[in-house]
Amino acid sequence: MPPTPEPTAEHQRLAKDGTRRANWKRWGTYLSERQWGTVREDYSPDGNVWDAVPHDHARSLAYRWGEDGLLGWTDRQCRLSFGVALWNGKDAILKERLFGLTGHEGNHGEDVKELYYYLDATPTYSYVRGLYKYPQDEFPYDRLVAENGRRSQHDPELELHQLGVFDLGRYFDVGIEYAKGGPDDTLIRIRVTNRSTEPASIHVLPQLWFRNTWVWGCKHEGCTLKPVLTPEGAGRVMADHETLGKYAWDWVGGQGETEADVPELLLTENLTNRELLYGSENAGPFVKDAFHRRVIHGDTAAVSDRGHGTKAAWWRKLDLPAGGAQVIRLRLSLDGEVSAEQARDVEAFDAIFAERKAEADAFYDAVLDEPAGTDRRRVARQALAGVLWSKQFYHYVVNDWIDGDPDTTPPPAERKQGRNRDWRHFFARDVLSMPDKWEYPWFAAWDTAFHTLPLAMVDPDDARRHLGLFLREWYMHPNGQLPAYEFAFGDVNPPVHAWAVWRIYKMCGPKAKRDKAWLASCFQKLLINFTWWVNRKDPEGDHVFSGGFLGLDNIGVFDRSHPPEGLENMAQSDGTAWMAFFCGTMLSIALELADHGPGYEDMASKFFEHFVAISQAINSDEQGMGLWHEKDGFYYDHLRFKGEDGHRPVRLRSLVGLMPLIAAEVYDEEKLARLPGFAKRMNWFLGNSPAAASQVRFSSPDGSIDGSETRVEAGRGRRVLLALPGPERLRRVLGYVFDPKEFLSPYGVRSLSKRYQDKPYRMKIHGVTQEVRYQPAESDTQMFGGNSNWRGPVWFPLNYLLVEALERYDHFYGPSFTVEAPTGSGQPVRLLDAALELERRLTSLFLPGEDGRAPALVDNQPQGRADFDGLLQFHEYFDGDTGRGCGAAHQTGWTALVARCVNELAQLGRDRDR
Repeated sequence: MPPTPEPTAEHQRLAKDGTRRANWKRWGTYLSERQWGTVREDYSPDGNVWDAVPHDHARSLAYRWGEDGLLGWTDRQCRLSFGVALWNGKDAILKERLFGLTGHEGNHGEDVKELYYYLDATPTYSYVRGLYKYPQDEFPYDRLVAENGRRSQHDPELELHQLGVFDLGRYFDVGIEYAKGGPDDTLIRIRVTNRSTEPASIHVLPQLWFRNTWVWGCKHEGCTLKPVLTPEGAGRVMADHETLGKYAWDWVGGQGETEADVPELLLTENLTNRELLYGSENAGPFVKDAFHRRVIHGDTAAVSDRGHGTKAAWWRKLDLPAGGAQVIRLRLSLDGEVSAEQARDVEAFDAIFAERKAEADAFYDAVLDEPAGTDRRRVARQALAGVLWSKQFYHYVVNDWIDGDPDTTPPPAERKQGRNRDWRHFFARDVLSMPDKWEYPWFAAWDTAFHTLPLAMVDPDDARRHLGLFLREWYMHPNGQLPAYEFAFGDVNPPVHAWAVWRIYKMCGPKAKRDKAWLASCFQKLLINFTWWVNRKDPEGDHVFSGGFLGLDNIGVFDRSHPPEGLENMAQSDGTAWMAFFCGTMLSIALELADHGPGYEDMASKFFEHFVAISQAINSDEQGMGLWHEKDGFYYDHLRFKGEDGHRPVRLRSLVGLMPLIAAEVYDEEKLARLPGFAKRMNWFLGNSPAAASQVRFSSPDGSIDGSETRVEAGRGRRVLLALPGPERLRRVLGYVFDPKEFLSPYGVRSLSKRYQDKPYRMKIHGVTQEVRYQPAESDTQMFGGNSNWRGPVWFPLNYLLVEALERYDHFYGPSFTVEAPTGSGQPVRLLDAALELERRLTSLFLPGEDGRAPALVDNQPQGRADFDGLLQFHEYFDGDTGRGCGAAHQTGWTALVARCVNELAQLGRDRDR
């Protein structure tokens, strides 16, 4: 065996994190990029979050539940935050936060209208790098709103760069880097570059402020006495907080700068400008938007002259020549850690950055299998950086949000009967992985499950923390349901949590060192969640499930959360498949834990029998039963309306019908035989139910299907497969999957068959014809806001589940089972190679094509320019024909699964070279 490599410096920090004086994750990029327009800040009677706190109010309103900023920095409880504000001398407002269209303004729903990038990060945030591109001409706020407002849902979105604001390089690159000298010592470097061929000036205001936790009168944890920021000599501000402690914030400056070169310090209070927003009296003379009024309007009375505040900024104007750059250095450190003299040592400051950057490189050398210097390596590293940048402090106490705080105006009476009223137990004050810190600055349960896979590549402990947290009693409903997302915790996301728990358990460490105690703890709570699903989502008690929404938004002929009148039963192919998937995963976990006691063998028997029952139900050939359509060779949803006999299949080929493929688990017969209680019950069950036995398959050591003996016995070396489709049905469905005229895109598997592009699917309901047409990119329907579309684009998470399923099938069937890929090509390939081909297609979204452009970036940023080379965004989903990124632009939660694809492709190449 090769020697175990020495752990990198970053791995050593991870190992020490949380120990005494080694709280490396206390500080990070946990600041939201949009607190305005969220459910948490909405105290309106009608629940219209976008209008309750719009972007135009954000600079003047002290938030109740969080903070936001531009590529900012905060502690894990968001007590003290840092962010940079900018002014190009032309804008009507300070650029303190990212701008975008609300759900009402965008022709495809909410949409950020900025160009910014997450370029690098380590899991302890010892080194972090981001980039924001700020136009030198007036930022076109009104033009973006007006033009997108004129466009219909059938039109493309208007993006910022299409307005010419980046032409001829008329913009500033604002690079922001963070490095840690220690757990409580953050070095900040802001590099501003003039990309223009003409000189240009910019005002830069590095800001430090306390989140307002002192005016509400709240009693729960996190509410504190008023903190204070106080200048201490030239270039130093002391930040004193009841629970965080005392920190020094230093203006470090540049080489050769003296105290005389320190810029003007502005101070104010983080209080709402009630006079401006509501026409009422302010709580004090100095309010949150003071810097905006001072810098842009010259209002010297707006900033505090009292020598203290809760929000501070240094104000520096930079005059930059064409192509010129200037660096601003700052340092935020625990009082006593770094003296003012040490803080201003520019050479030592830059040396720490160089050391942390080198350590980040060494860390990713250990994490990534793809060789350094390749485009695929760059894709993987930026994707993982995005996962780390996208973690955010998330605070939401539903009980207090509904009832209001003691020292504020009570919320409207409608609140008690409105959103999330059944989730009063919910209490979140955590750092969580966000789908997108601007477009989705709130968790979604199934997003989080997918996020943990790329997160586990860099920080296994944090992946486990996320999954365990959602199973805690202050997140999970007492009835066992997991919260979906803040707009409606009671909506139903697909049950992927158990799969993520099982995958993370297996990913994190060699088999002998896996965390069985954590797995067992999760298993107990997942049992409650499984029971909720069985009791709530199997309306007929026939093992065919109706989950409703299930995260696939507008994929069907109607909104599944609001079914048409008279619909008595909706048997969902995906809902049933998800439950089989859940069941098979729970069986695998129970078998893994069986050495903890016989009770786990009993649970394994329960999940085995339940899986077989679901398999029988979905595959039944009896008329009116089952979801398999023999003529079409596909799985469909079935509808039953009042007054109708039997079910109507919805013969629409979509991901709904592909989901049964993912419910597949492979077991070693020897392992099953070593569990006598489970083996005995399994054999009895199979022997007494021939129909059930037909759902279980055995393979001989040579890979051929062994139907001679459907009993588990030791010594035969066979594998056991539990899967919804049998081999022939699997082959027929895969024929659609790999058909370019159906599901196979150059960039992965589409969410809807392309056959509906020219011939849309139509179904008549109550005399009204409903139509579904293939839409490769953004949606043309307002169903679920219109910003997400499952009627054609490529979505990373479900593609990844299909890849994993193909690998499992290949593990069972071996090289004897082949499919044409692409269909009709005459090229038979084994399922492992088909899976790898899908990964290659998914990865190619971010790689330069023959024209030198990455498909995902076309139309999303300027092309063919050196100032945009190597800058990647990871979108929510991708055009099923061109690969262009659509939806949220920084969905580096589940789209970061591309990093796993890169590693798996690299591992395959390395293994085959051997």
